[in-house]
Amino acid sequence: MLDFPRKPRLKRPVLIVLHQETSSPGRVGQILQAMGHALDIRRPVLGDPLPATLSHHAGAVVFGGPMSANDDEAYVRAEIDWLSVPLSENRPFLGICLGAQMLVKNLGGTVFGHAEGWTEIGWYPLAATKAGTALMPWPDMVYQFHREGFDLPRDATLLATGHHYENQAFRYGDNAWGIQFHGELTLAMMHRWVVRGAHRFELPGAQVGRAHLDGRLLHDAALRLWMTSFLERIFHEA
Repeated sequence: MLDFPRKPRLKRPVLIVLHQETSSPGRVGQILQAMGHALDIRRPVLGDPLPATLSHHAGAVVFGGPMSANDDEAYVRAEIDWLSVPLSENRPFLGICLGAQMLVKNLGGTVFGHAEGWTEIGWYPLAATKAGTALMPWPDMVYQFHREGFDLPRDATLLATGHHYENQAFRYGDNAWGIQFHGELTLAMMHRWVVRGAHRFELPGAQVGRAHLDGRLLHDAALRLWMTSFLERIFHEA
């Protein structure tokens, strides 16, 4: 009897939620594809529907965007409400920046700007908590592009902290994760953000464009390795 090799089981796709027509999942998308996942990309802001269940997906990633989780736009409210799908089904979920803030809102928390108007736009220190350190190694510096933060939802575990915005990473339950910072930027994406976001560099606490690119040379390798390990932990389907 011939012993034919088994075909590898195809992994389910990961739902990717983006918030602009030109947005890209960047490095996160590349890592997930290298792990064997297809990307099911949806843009609710352009009218794309979100699935009623994630039973056909390995999980979901909701990315950042220029809007606020406090905006009263119908699609923003609908997307926040939709996060009850991965939460109720206990499916792997990662919210990045706006995505993390939407998760906080769904869980009953608040999203707000700094009391003194400080932003985090550029590279800033990150400190893992005791719970975060027990989970995995974390980078010392991360890339940020935001002027709102969030409080820690009830029953969530804080994993990493920052200076101006204390809550930088958290876990809720077994499978829901939120990070305030950006580990998804490719070099091309950072160049676009620096050009298109240059008007924000005069905000309190923001770094000038050159510091964004210089900081990448110093800190991005560690951030890339962390992002890979983090995604492998979240989307751990065999």
